[in-house]
Amino acid sequence: MSMIYYHYEGLEIRTGILHIGVGNFHRAHQQFYTNLVLNDDDQKDWGICGVCLLPSDERMVTGLRAQNLNYSLTVCGRSGEDEVYKIGSLRELIWGVEDPSAVIEKIADCSVRIISLTITEGGYNLDKETGEFILDHEKIQHDLKRPEVPATVFGFVAEGLRRRKIQNGAGVTILSCDNLQHNGNTAKKAFMTFIEAQDQELAAWAAEYVTFPNSMVDRITPATTPEDVERLNKRNGTNDLVPVYCEDFSQWVIEDQFIAGRPAWERVGVEFTRDVTAFENMKLSLLNASHTLLSYPAFLMGYRKVDQAMKDENLVKFIRIFMDVDSAPFVPAPENTDLEKYKETLIERFANPSVSDQVSRLCFDGISKFPVYIIPNLDKMIKEGKDLTRPAFLIASYRHYLKYKKDDRGDIFEIGEPWLTEKDKQLISSEDSLAFLELSAFKGVRLKDSQEFIQQYRRFVKDIKEVGVDSVLKSIIQ
Repeated sequence: MSMIYYHYEGLEIRTGILHIGVGNFHRAHQQFYTNLVLNDDDQKDWGICGVCLLPSDERMVTGLRAQNLNYSLTVCGRSGEDEVYKIGSLRELIWGVEDPSAVIEKIADCSVRIISLTITEGGYNLDKETGEFILDHEKIQHDLKRPEVPATVFGFVAEGLRRRKIQNGAGVTILSCDNLQHNGNTAKKAFMTFIEAQDQELAAWAAEYVTFPNSMVDRITPATTPEDVERLNKRNGTNDLVPVYCEDFSQWVIEDQFIAGRPAWERVGVEFTRDVTAFENMKLSLLNASHTLLSYPAFLMGYRKVDQAMKDENLVKFIRIFMDVDSAPFVPAPENTDLEKYKETLIERFANPSVSDQVSRLCFDGISKFPVYIIPNLDKMIKEGKDLTRPAFLIASYRHYLKYKKDDRGDIFEIGEPWLTEKDKQLISSEDSLAFLELSAFKGVRLKDSQEFIQQYRRFVKDIKEVGVDSVLKSIIQ
């Protein structure tokens, strides 16, 4: 284990980035790269001001403030060798629950040239069926009518941009760092739809002075449990209230469309490109889709850690077949990328015992993940007459997970699905397994029109209930 420190206390680091959503992934990814680049003398204008908007952020805010906003990041090597970084790139931290006006003023500040986001896949408030921004949401309606006291990220950003337009007119880039295909386009649709509904003059200004580059982000970063905090501090000789740990692999590909400048992130491993589409498709179709494929069967089999699940030869074979047969035909390799090597590396990453990611984290918010990671390629598979065994088994497993909340061992668990609608809940509770195929997550494909899918899905629903996921999985891969 090696300790790597960057001593930024007392140095003239100025804030140039405002980030909304100071969670573990942001602290292991964007903060990591920025922390490295701040070491260069000509990059001192790119410190980060973190913004937390939720009441549940209190523990994070309190912990970071207690240690002068510094924290430790343990990068867990696949070889068993770890590196521990002291991250000092977080220069300011504002909690919107405590001081909403400070958030608005910071967005308006012309020294902020990038507003970045990790607000989760579901946080962009888009209808899963139509893809349109949901204007009639209660909190959105509040922000449209009372812009001076916002309740949503859209309201905060709009009010900050409005003041920015009046006070200095400085352009700004809004950079999504969420796991979404074309996340910049998604952010643009969400924010611009809101702004257009609230203030036409601001919308005209934003169309000229705000850019939304797409980006692809990749680094497995588990949630940090109290046991992890104790383990990391003991192992690293630290006393960190809010440590974070992650894998040694990291990738960030960004379209170079920054209207007001950007850090020289390319010096520390970030790749800039004209079009991020091929990188996005590779990651979402292979890494994220495979994570989703693994999650529900593994959890129902009783596995709670990803590396433990990856010791199960049947699960590993299942994932590899999915990558090779179901996903790879729809994944053109980006330039200078060896797709076979990429798939091999994914298996190594999933099995990394030093990271030991939680299977429950992979299961979380499936209703938002399926439309992004699974449904686009599944639609192509159906249209091209491909074998639907693995996606049918996955969706049958997902139904069992949501409906019965009990694994093969009989252990009862709670599900984490914050974006389920009332209609979704009714479809899950139905005894007719075909009703489940009308879930909002599957609106991008007409599953009930595929007789092959229905036949396999219904068989898997029945078999999983009768003999358990483990036995059904074995029958699939033989």
